Amino acid sequence: MTQTVDHDRLPGEEETELRRVMGPKLLLLFIVGDILGTGVYALTGQVANEVGGAAWVPFIVAFAIAMVTAFSYLELVTKYPQAAGAALYTHKAFGIHFLTFIVAFTVMCSGITSASTASRAFAANLVKGFGMDSDNTNLVMLIALGFMALCAAVNFRGVGESVKANIVLTCVELSGLLLVIFVGFFALFQGKTDFSQTMVFDSPSDKSAFFAVTAATSLAFFAMVGFEDSVNMAEETHDPVKNFPKMMITGIGVTGLIYVLVALFAVAIVPVGELGDSETPLVKVVETAAPGIPIEKLLPFISMFAVANSALINMLMASRLLYGMSRQEVLPPILGRVHKGRQTPYASILFTTLIAFGLIIVVTQRAEGKIIAALGGTTALLLLGVFTIVNICVLILRKDRINRRHFVAPSVLPIIGAIACAFFVGPWTGRDTLQYTIAGWLLALGVVLWALTWMANRGLRAKKTYIRDPEELGSDHDVVN
Repeated sequence: MTQTVDHDRLPGEEETELRRVMGPKLLLLFIVGDILGTGVYALTGQVANEVGGAAWVPFIVAFAIAMVTAFSYLELVTKYPQAAGAALYTHKAFGIHFLTFIVAFTVMCSGITSASTASRAFAANLVKGFGMDSDNTNLVMLIALGFMALCAAVNFRGVGESVKANIVLTCVELSGLLLVIFVGFFALFQGKTDFSQTMVFDSPSDKSAFFAVTAATSLAFFAMVGFEDSVNMAEETHDPVKNFPKMMITGIGVTGLIYVLVALFAVAIVPVGELGDSETPLVKVVETAAPGIPIEKLLPFISMFAVANSALINMLMASRLLYGMSRQEVLPPILGRVHKGRQTPYASILFTTLIAFGLIIVVTQRAEGKIIAALGGTTALLLLGVFTIVNICVLILRKDRINRRHFVAPSVLPIIGAIACAFFVGPWTGRDTLQYTIAGWLLALGVVLWALTWMANRGLRAKKTYIRDPEELGSDHDVVN
C-alpha cells in the first residue's frame, strides 16, 4: 500500500492523509464565507425591533463574544487538528460518552435549525423578488418546504465540497452586503439618512437598555456563527498553527465590520417599525434609499443565493453528522444506511429533512410573524450552549501537554467566553420561550434515540453503547460525495 506523505507537515506536527491546499488568502475567504449568510440578510429588522435604532450595538456585542470564543477554538484546533470539532474537544476534556453525544447532536440540530431559517428567508426573498403576495404565510411556507425538499434531493445526489466553489458563493454573498453599504453611502450623500436614530434605544416591552441589548444580542449572534465550522479545514491548511489564528481573527473582524455598517445604514434609512416588520429587511433598505434604480430588483435574488448556500451546507453537515453518530453505534443503525447507487446516506438525509419540515410547519403556526427570528434564535441558543462547553474544554485540556507548537489563548479569554456564552443561554436574556421549546424537543429526540439504541445493544447483543472514535464523528469516509 502506498502511504500518503504530508510534505507540508512541520517538525512535531501530526501527519494527515489530506492534501494541504489552503493558503492564508483561501482560508480567509473560506472563514468569511462561513460566517456571512442568512443572519444579517434575514434578522437585521428583528434585532432593530428589540433595541430600536441602536441595532448596531447587539452586533458589536455578538462580535465580541464570537471573537473571544474563536480564541478557544484556535487553541484547540491547532492542538488537535482533526475535523470532529466540539465533540472531539468535549470527549478529550471530560471523557463522558453521553456528553460527547449530546454536544454532537446539538451541533447537528443547530445545522437543521439554521437551514430551516435559511429556507424561510429564501422563500421570503423569492416571493419579494417575483412580486408575489408576501403576506400569504401559507404560500411562503410551501415555498420554504419545497426548497428544503430540493436541498434534500441535491444532498441525496451527492455534494462534493469545493473550496473554489465556496469562493464564488462567498463573493455573491459579500456582493449583496457591499451593495447595501454602497446604497447607504449613496443615501447619505443624497441627504436621505437620519443617523440620530442610530443612538435611540427603544424596547417594545419597556426593558432597560441592558436587557434590550441582551435580548437583541441573543438573536444577532446567529449572524456571527459559522467561524467554528472552519476548524474542519485544519488538516487541509498550510501551516495551520501560523495561518489559522491570523485568518480567523481577520475573518471575524471583517464580517463584524460589515455587519455594523449594514445595521447603521439600515436604521438610518428605514424607520425601525417598517424594518422590523419585513422578512427581507435589506431589500427594504435598498428600495427606500434608491427607489426606481434597477439594483433594488437584484438584491432579493442575491439574498436567495446567499441563504440557499447556507441551507444546503448546513443540511449536508447535519445529515453527515447524524450518519456518523449512527456508524458510531450511538444512534439506531437504520440512520447509517447508504444508497448503493448514489453512495450517499439517504436515511440520515431523509430524517434530517423531515425534522426541518416539522420545524418550518410548527414554527410557522406558532411564531406569529417572527418565524425567522424563532428559528435563527434557536440556532444561536444551541450553539451558545456548545460554545460554553468548548470554552471550558480549553481550560481543562491545558493539562494535556503536547510536544509541538500550537496557539495558546490568554487564559482570561476562555473564562470570559464561558461566562458570556452561558449568560446568553439563560432565560434572563428575554429570549422567546418558543426557542427553548424547540431546542428542548430536538434534544429530547436525541436522548430518545440514544436510549433506543442503548436498549437494543443491551437487549440483543449485550453491547455497550459508546462513541468509539470521536475523531471520526461526522466524517464521510465511507460515503462518496
